[in-house]
Amino acid sequence: MKATIAVLSGDGIGPEVTSQAIIVLQKIAAKYGHDFIFNEAPMGGIAIDQFGDPCPDSTIRACEAADAILLGAVGGPKWSDPTAPVRPEQGLLKVRKHFDLFANLRPVKAYPALAQHTPLRPELLEGVDLLFVRELTGGIYFGPRQEQGDGDTAYDTELYTVPEVERVAQVAFRAAQGRRKKLTSVDKANVMASMRLWRRTVVKVHEDYPDVELDHVLVDACTMYLVTRPASFDVLVASNMFGDILSDETSVLAGSLGMLPSASLGSATFGLYEPIHGSAPDIAGQGKANPIGTILSAALLLRYSLGLEAEAKTVEDAVDAALNSGARTADIVARGASFISTTEMTQAIVSNL
Repeated sequence: MKATIAVLSGDGIGPEVTSQAIIVLQKIAAKYGHDFIFNEAPMGGIAIDQFGDPCPDSTIRACEAADAILLGAVGGPKWSDPTAPVRPEQGLLKVRKHFDLFANLRPVKAYPALAQHTPLRPELLEGVDLLFVRELTGGIYFGPRQEQGDGDTAYDTELYTVPEVERVAQVAFRAAQGRRKKLTSVDKANVMASMRLWRRTVVKVHEDYPDVELDHVLVDACTMYLVTRPASFDVLVASNMFGDILSDETSVLAGSLGMLPSASLGSATFGLYEPIHGSAPDIAGQGKANPIGTILSAALLLRYSLGLEAEAKTVEDAVDAALNSGARTADIVARGASFISTTEMTQAIVSNL
């Protein structure tokens, strides 16, 4: 297979972790006889500095010419003023909206080898293997908003339509069919009108997936259940904001935010793949960043955009093997213990491919 991948390394540790994912993808290409072409394009703060735009048109064109996007992270102290008219995060929202990437998949797996690095008792982590499906192009992040007058009043509107909820619910039900056939829909239907529409629509879509068990959980209760009985969940579907917050909460189940990948998908195979962590400017350039979230995101790219399931599984198994052999970056090592660098972790993974 020949495929083109647009690489948006971004800011902070973004270039460090994307470069390691590229190494893994190159090894996979060599192992399985593929030809992967990587095209770099600016995104985030670095693009603001160069072009005054967090996602210039040239970057959009590079993405349009690719089969998938591999993203690092955007933002940093230099561009952290939330009142600034141009901010790095706007570039990411632009890409999501431009390509209509409405479903964000965030798999969360508890690794027995990392159980000591979570705040939960080990028995609570047994069997934890869940998938968040977050609606990504609607809701309060994209609804009407305004800051009134001198800034004393402001509003952001939670806005959903039936078609928006239907399509992300269908993604979630299909995902559940391929797993343990259980879907949990997270909402706030007892208070919010938009969430009552959300629940009604998910119930309606469920009629087309009778083999999947559906239950509904209020978002505040879900925050508690995710740390008291996480293994009870299979697939969860949630709105843009709820899915953002809850999936970050589950990073403690994996041992570190640096462990979690994500895939942002539309109605076709094209997608954007990125770790869920930020740009971590406090450790940028120090070789401490954990590349696993980005490497696992590359595995999702192989699976969802390129249809290479065996190759994706090979990467995931190599990550498991590296962790089981004791390979640890700074974020997943016991306090005071020694750890390996970003590149050394990648080498440990590559040695198991």
